[in-house]
Amino acid sequence: MRTLDRLSPEALRHTVITFRDTMKVHAPGINRLNVYPVPDGDTGTNMARTLDAVVAELEKADEGAEPTCNAISHGSLMGARGNSGVILSQILRGMAHTLKDTTEATAAKVAEALKAASHAAYQAVLKPIEGTILTVVRESADAAHAAAEEGESLAGVLRAARDAGRHALDRTPEMLPVLKDAGVVDAGGAGFLLLLDSALHVVDGEPLPEPADLDDGPTAEQLEAAAHRHAMDGGVDVSELRYEVMYFLHLEDGKIDNFKQDWGEIGDSIVVVGGDGLWNCHVHTNDIGAAIEVAIDLGGRPKQIRVTDLFEEVAEEHDKREAALGGHVPSRAGAGLPPVTCAVVAVASGDGLSELFGQLGVQGVVTGGQTLNPSTAELLAAVEAVNAQQVVVLPNNKNIIPVAQQLDALTQKTVVVVPTRSMPEALAALVVYDPEAEATDNASEMTDAAESVATGEVTQAVRSTNSEAGPVNEGDWMGLVRGAKNPGEGGIVAVSDTLEGAVVALLEQLVGPTAEIITVVEGRDATGGQTDMIRTWLGENRPDVQVEVHRGGQPLYPYLFGVE
Repeated sequence: MRTLDRLSPEALRHTVITFRDTMKVHAPGINRLNVYPVPDGDTGTNMARTLDAVVAELEKADEGAEPTCNAISHGSLMGARGNSGVILSQILRGMAHTLKDTTEATAAKVAEALKAASHAAYQAVLKPIEGTILTVVRESADAAHAAAEEGESLAGVLRAARDAGRHALDRTPEMLPVLKDAGVVDAGGAGFLLLLDSALHVVDGEPLPEPADLDDGPTAEQLEAAAHRHAMDGGVDVSELRYEVMYFLHLEDGKIDNFKQDWGEIGDSIVVVGGDGLWNCHVHTNDIGAAIEVAIDLGGRPKQIRVTDLFEEVAEEHDKREAALGGHVPSRAGAGLPPVTCAVVAVASGDGLSELFGQLGVQGVVTGGQTLNPSTAELLAAVEAVNAQQVVVLPNNKNIIPVAQQLDALTQKTVVVVPTRSMPEALAALVVYDPEAEATDNASEMTDAAESVATGEVTQAVRSTNSEAGPVNEGDWMGLVRGAKNPGEGGIVAVSDTLEGAVVALLEQLVGPTAEIITVVEGRDATGGQTDMIRTWLGENRPDVQVEVHRGGQPLYPYLFGVE
């Protein structure tokens, strides 16, 4: 192939796609580099999933430098997963911001972009630590800048960056004793180097590196030594900071430093990236509620909150490695369910909703909803299975509320029911859930949150009838309102012979002039085109409303809506 002298938008796209594909192949090996004391899910997997979001955004973007770079920037911000993914997103955003104003990037411009990437990565982290991906990026950028000043070609600049990055990665165990104890190099740094490998493949035809031997990971003994070292050095022990909390945050740029400082008082591994009022935020903490309240106290609006239990994640990884080494794997009561003061049991009607509830801290999910109401016995089994003596139950359907209210008398645990009538109400309630608060306190806060949401849904009529919205024929689409905030709860407010018509008629009534956020939960039968139609209608008719879309997977109801 012909060596490229400049990096065109097409070559940049090719580089990012190649990086994504290469990362997927290398992800298992990079995951093996994770060290217990600073768990972050699986570094390789998180970086690959972040890149999936970038590529998906690129596929929708027009050609040209600005659309390409805007897609990289937006896709990486919105799709970042885990600590490593958030830092990677800032690296990509730093590069994209520099390259967007040039059609054909020279070697010097690419070196400048790497410098911007390094600066952005350091700015994202509250407490930068050398011996991590930050060091690898910085030394790569410095080498690229020096090579560009010496007049090196684009390939020469990239090769200088990659060689310096490899040298920096090899030295990370000398900078971070916890890595040395575990016998590994920094996982994030290893992932970043694949970006430079991918760029050299596109620019100069260099072969991509083969995946590392998956057997070359740290032993259980090394991991235990690393954990001990990290605790003794005053680092974050996973037994002390149990939860990884991530969310998007709408907050004025001028308040973001205060936000990071406030987060610094309740946690560690803090990474915040973004700008122009929208931020992707990541922290390890014991206090999920406080991690969310910090944003609200500053006048911000957190959304798409994801919570991961790091303690259980590490225990599961330990078991897997012990099993691979032929060691004894002890049984753990309530595997996957960490002990908390107050757990939540919720009824969900789709796989996507079940996963979303789990991300928001729900320990017990019971399948059910419209036409499939769970029994008292099923709810009771879930209450008994969670790892807490106090339990809040979210029935998410008016027919399930009286069943749930029987539970407290049937168990020695304390059970409090928050009378949610829909899935969107449950999502709103879970935003304020605090696993370390008492059940009664949680119930009060969660009830207030649920009652602040107006909810609606769209489904198809199975028979003909009359309604306040007019006659309904079998097969017509109906828009209904449910929930405590809606007058005429359960009433049909819209009828149409098309799903799109029913959706628009419902939204016209449901999304009022004071609405700020609408949550759209896609059902099993919803299509991408229908969701795009909803986004377009809201953008044209309710431009001030923030739209959040989740894949719920619920049957019978293609769309559920929650309006705050």
